[in-house]
Amino acid sequence: MTGTAIVVGGGIGGLASAVALAEAGWGATVLERAHRLGEVGAGVALTPNAVAALGGLGLDGDAVAAMGPRTWAAGTWDAHGRSILRLPDDPAADADTALRGVHRAWLHGALLERARALGVDVVTDARVTSVDAGGPAAPARVQHADRAGSEVEREADLVVGADGVRSAVRAALFPDHLPAYSGFSSWRAVVPGLSAEPSLRQYWGARAEFGSMPVSDGATYWYGYVAMPEGTRLDDEHAAAVERFAGWAPEVQHVIAATPPGAVIRHDVHHLPGGLPRYVRGRVVMVGDAAHATLPTMGQGAATALEDGVCVGRIVAAGVASGQSLGAALAAYDAARRPRCRALARASVVSGRFGSHLGPRWQGVRNALMRRTPASAVTRGTRAVMGWTPPALP
Repeated sequence: MTGTAIVVGGGIGGLASAVALAEAGWGATVLERAHRLGEVGAGVALTPNAVAALGGLGLDGDAVAAMGPRTWAAGTWDAHGRSILRLPDDPAADADTALRGVHRAWLHGALLERARALGVDVVTDARVTSVDAGGPAAPARVQHADRAGSEVEREADLVVGADGVRSAVRAALFPDHLPAYSGFSSWRAVVPGLSAEPSLRQYWGARAEFGSMPVSDGATYWYGYVAMPEGTRLDDEHAAAVERFAGWAPEVQHVIAATPPGAVIRHDVHHLPGGLPRYVRGRVVMVGDAAHATLPTMGQGAATALEDGVCVGRIVAAGVASGQSLGAALAAYDAARRPRCRALARASVVSGRFGSHLGPRWQGVRNALMRRTPASAVTRGTRAVMGWTPPALP
């Protein structure tokens, strides 16, 4: 048996879910509130689990290679450019540090192309106003405003809440679970025509972090994650970033200085402490930031959204197609995803406290401890995160 699904949200998690549903033979419609689908001008480091998830969505090695260059996590430096922890420089020698540096727009575009090739219907200007989770004998319903402002009601066997950290689906079904401000804001930019370091490099200072990596031949992505009051307004984001990272390592200052001012964007970082108590309600399944928005300190936001999407198809849709009840298939999804995502959320908090969230007093102690840590211990610790592979089809 197959069914129909409404996916609320046309970002990475939503499109991944729609692709996985379509591959399982389900009819899928994506509702996106924006007028035009797309992603911001920022990069993402595709870790091995993210690449495995893309393979589970039908994007082979060539398709992934076309998104961005092979790179690797080279380690962590202090604000002055002194090494704190060095990781192997050869990504082929250690799969745990191997990455793909990708512009988010290219990742999103590849998923959108795959979704449309599979017959997924994508509806823009669709702002969701209410959600009825349905039940064992009743379909789920979604009401949304269309481009003209009229209300449209749709029903389906399944609704996927993939509409991000400020999810309308979560607000309707889990109103007591609200996102919280992390205390940090993040500048991001892609710099065309700049070939900086060939690897992902991270720099830790007092309550701040800077990172950069290649996202194509001759383009570099960087981010600056800094403590800042929520809602801070700055007249010139580029100038503010230059000032904030003045005195940091010369290579950090060089990347920021080489950035066209108009390329710099910034957003306050919100997360969902603890995540949702369950990822399912009625006939609704939650994915990505709508279910478990975490701090960015583990670099797993896009990866876990892709994993969730694969599991919607392989556990829920394919489970129902193989004869399971929808309720049983949804329970299996919750059991597979919630423990992993909660563990990653806890790890992101610990990583932040020890890393970029640490104040000036303990910088020297932290750096000395890290310099004594064998790189092999760090790479072994990543395997539980990076070693994820898609579940087998039922």
